[in-house]
Amino acid sequence: MGNVSDKGYLVVLGCGDVGRRVVETLKYANIMFTVVDSNVHNFENADYNYVVGNATEEEILIQAGIPDASTVIVSLNEDTDVMFATLITRGLNPKSTIIARANSYKSIDKIYKAGADYVAALPIVAGQMLAKMTSRCLFDIECKKMDEDIMLYEGIDIEKHTVTDDKELANKTVLDIDLRNKVGCTIIGIERDEKIITDILPSTVILKGDIVAVVGGKEEIKMFKDKYVKVK
Repeated sequence: MGNVSDKGYLVVLGCGDVGRRVVETLKYANIMFTVVDSNVHNFENADYNYVVGNATEEEILIQAGIPDASTVIVSLNEDTDVMFATLITRGLNPKSTIIARANSYKSIDKIYKAGADYVAALPIVAGQMLAKMTSRCLFDIECKKMDEDIMLYEGIDIEKHTVTDDKELANKTVLDIDLRNKVGCTIIGIERDEKIITDILPSTVILKGDIVAVVGGKEEIKMFKDKYVKVK
């Protein structure tokens, strides 16, 4: 592995399908991070810091820099491993923010009790959404269509808005719109021409007619609606 930063970086536990999407998003955002995974083949051509080993072993987590990490994203495939890794991480670093993936809804409470700050059940949703939770967004989606049931946790809401001729939204990139800084929300998905786009990057352009899904706390969602949703 390369050199691990002293402080202020992220550690990702697990580099499977979800973990890889988390890595892609963190790389795009130029965020310093280290990844832990037991499968060395997951690190072929890796251009980031990584540790090959079991993410449920304290020695490996120390080697990855868990005691100094600002945020830890747990994206392991087995909920038992998620719980154990979360428990050890919390013991090694009481001040870190732990964001964990639950593979089953039944495990959510147990993972919280193990020490996670935020938990999302993500059997389908793309990994970059999990990474976006580092901005304190929390949601739980088990659907391919945004208009299906959405279960929310800890006072977090999702607002869907159809973009019309909004000068502040239409034909602008996510970076230009900058919802996170303006109202504290994050765009987590776009429905366009009956297709769902979940790979939301700063360069993603919002078009007229798009249905955008925005996640945030109740106050932040209210600010979003007051600013962008026109009452007819």
